[in-house]
Amino acid sequence: MLVLLPPSEGKAASGRGAPLKPESLSLPGLADARAAVLDELVELCAADEEKAAAVLGLSEGLRGEVAKNVELRTAGTRQAGDIYTGVLYDALGLATLDTAARRRAGRSLLVFSGLWGAVRIGDRIPSYRCSMGVKLPGVGALSTHWRKAMAPVLPEVAGDGLVLDLRSSSYAPAWKPVGDVASRTATVRVLHAQFVDGVEKRSVVSHFNKATKGRLVRDLLMSGAKPRRTGQLVETLRELGYVVEVAAPGGAGRPWSLDVVVTEIH
Repeated sequence: MLVLLPPSEGKAASGRGAPLKPESLSLPGLADARAAVLDELVELCAADEEKAAAVLGLSEGLRGEVAKNVELRTAGTRQAGDIYTGVLYDALGLATLDTAARRRAGRSLLVFSGLWGAVRIGDRIPSYRCSMGVKLPGVGALSTHWRKAMAPVLPEVAGDGLVLDLRSSSYAPAWKPVGDVASRTATVRVLHAQFVDGVEKRSVVSHFNKATKGRLVRDLLMSGAKPRRTGQLVETLRELGYVVEVAAPGGAGRPWSLDVVVTEIH
C-alpha cells in the first residue's frame, strides 16, 4: 500500500548531516524537475529577499525563511520524517514507531512537496519553505510543474497495490491518479459528528482532520495490515476501531471516497 501525505507548513531546523545529495533522493525520475525548482528557488531568494517573500507568500515575521532557502545546497540534512512537523506528524509519531512499523513507513509513506515533488520519509533533505501553491517566475505554478513530472513516475511507484491518498487539497493537483490506479485509490475525509436538538450534524474540522489522519496511518503501520483493495482497507480500519463509511465507491477510473466519522475532538 502506498500512502500519500501532505508536508507540514512548519518544519524542523536543518540537521548536522551532510549537505543535500539530490541524486540520493527517492523517485529519481523527478530529478530534472527537482533541479529546476531548486535552482530557481535558491537564485530568487539570494537575489531579492522582498520579491522572494512575496512569491513565497511569507508574512513579515517569516522573512527568515528566505535566508533558509538560500542555503539549501549547503545546509545540513535530516531524514524527511524528522523535518516535517505539525499536527499530522505529531499524531503519526514516526520516532516512536517500533522497528517493524518504521520499516513499513519507509516503504509506504510518500510526502508531497512544492520543492521536491515527493519524497520518502528516509530521504535526507534540508529544512525549506516552498508550498505547492507557489508560482515561480520561471518554472510557473508548481502544481502544474509537478503534475507533468509525476504523470509517468507515480504509477510505477504505486505498482498494482492500494493507494491511500491523505493529501490536502493544495497538494492533490500535483498528481491525479487515472485509469486502473485511480480505481485502486481511496481518499479520506474526516467528519465530526454531533447531535444538535436530537439531529446528527457532521462537519469538517481542519485541525482534527490532520490529527485523525496521523493516528490512522500510525495504527495501520503498527498493525502490520496489508490491504490490497479498498474493501479490505475499510475492514481493517473498522477492526482498528474507526467508524468508516463509503461515501462514493470507485471503479472505472474513479477513486473511492471514504468518510471517517468521529464523535470526539482531541
